[in-house]
Amino acid sequence: MSLDRRTFLTTATASAAVLPFLKFLPANAQAGDTLVVVTGQTINSLDLHRTGTNRASYQVAVNCYDRLVRFGTKVLPSGDVSFDYSVLEPELAESWEVSDDGLTLTFKLNPNARFWDGSKVTAEDVKWSFDRAVSVGGFPSVQMRAGGMSRPDQFTAVDEETFTVTLDQPSKLALPDMAVPVPFVINSAVALANATDADPWAMEYLHQNPAGSGAFRVARWDQGQQLVYERNDEWTGGPLPAVQRVILREVPSQATRRALIERGDVQMSFDIPNRDASELAESLTVHSTPIANCIHCVALNTSFEPFRDPDVRKAVAYAVPYEAIFQAAAYGRGAPLWGGSEEISDIAWPRPFPYATDLDMAREHMARSGFADGFEVPLSISLGLADWMEPTALLLQEALGEIGIQATIDRIPGANWRTSALVEKTLPLHLENFGGWLDTPDYYFFWAYVEGNLFNSSNYRNEEIESLVEATLHMPMDHPDYAGNVQRMFAIAIEDLPRIPLYQPALNVAMNGADGYQFWFHRQLDARSLTRQSA
Repeated sequence: MSLDRRTFLTTATASAAVLPFLKFLPANAQAGDTLVVVTGQTINSLDLHRTGTNRASYQVAVNCYDRLVRFGTKVLPSGDVSFDYSVLEPELAESWEVSDDGLTLTFKLNPNARFWDGSKVTAEDVKWSFDRAVSVGGFPSVQMRAGGMSRPDQFTAVDEETFTVTLDQPSKLALPDMAVPVPFVINSAVALANATDADPWAMEYLHQNPAGSGAFRVARWDQGQQLVYERNDEWTGGPLPAVQRVILREVPSQATRRALIERGDVQMSFDIPNRDASELAESLTVHSTPIANCIHCVALNTSFEPFRDPDVRKAVAYAVPYEAIFQAAAYGRGAPLWGGSEEISDIAWPRPFPYATDLDMAREHMARSGFADGFEVPLSISLGLADWMEPTALLLQEALGEIGIQATIDRIPGANWRTSALVEKTLPLHLENFGGWLDTPDYYFFWAYVEGNLFNSSNYRNEEIESLVEATLHMPMDHPDYAGNVQRMFAIAIEDLPRIPLYQPALNVAMNGADGYQFWFHRQLDARSLTRQSA
């Protein structure tokens, strides 16, 4: 194959960028018992319960801690392996029972489960961990509340190996909520030994020092550079991982990550851009899985005065260049979420909203609004998600300019994004990509449309939606009132437009020398199933 000058220079630049990376790896990084993964995301904490912990950090809870139960897996029509929301399997709990009235959940723990220090995992550890999850506030406490768990008095260590949860009302989400990353079980003796009066839940210690019973320990964490997992050979929560060590390297450069996986210097590149997924699929194994209950959207912060105006919000919805964004940011991968029917006759979610690009309609709404002369606004994106946010923002910026909205792109480092967008909720106009862990529409609305909840980055409030969410969240999906309530939520969201859906994304992972990848709803690396191919 001949190379023109441009191709040669591009290849040379990428290869040069690889060299510092390779020098940094441990000498045995390419040994058969070690698997190397690259990602563009940044892990900012080893404790999911800590305020400001970003999504990339959730994987530590998955790989280093156990939960009482986990979801099973299934093979998709594509041949890829995915989590199965309909199946629950044991992890720390050998068995569980639900009382006839649906209010008491009783778990029997595996008597052989041990923490990394060799101590027995007991029901007291489970209770302390659940107490922590519902007490620290913020994201973990709201997630627990989604499953009907909000107070320590709901949890009881009956004896060393029996743990119960008492619900205020039966909930279809209670057991599935046990399988998400949040209710992980901590070695309470280690945590309490490092707690203080000012920090009773050992947030500072566990931020850098996990204390679990999971399949892997953290052998090393160089923040902003790498995380090294070492296998826990005493793990009882499932099949022992096939690899001894997994090195997760943070490589901000997309071009460098691509060069590394193409050359075979690493065995996995996690969450690759759609363009790379399309091109690398010709030569490597690429898994591309639609993300359940997930939407990439434009978020309009209703604390910013212009976006309190419903005509401004509709003007933006009609101005969005949906198809151009879908091709430029998603490369046509995923599912479009625009141009849908105005009739709501089912409860499918995500669903296309009945808006499409129409600049004449956008201008009409702007003219009717209180901001007919336009306004200026920052359009915020995360550098950690630049592969889709950057092209989307550029196209959106141009389109909004056509209707008098002058948007200046504000690029925020990935490590700071969660705090700015979701905790402080201070970004007037921004892109968002929330995906609901529990696969029901009411659960999505609980997180994204209820005032104060983490992923409601629009600061949106609607009393009727909040009442409908409260009514449906724990309601069985076959209840006669469920579908009607959910359809009414859809109608309000479509009319009020605090979030403008763009498309349902896919998660792309490239493999070169590794097998065993499984897609999980939390969209983070689960290293437990990975295997290394023989040379």
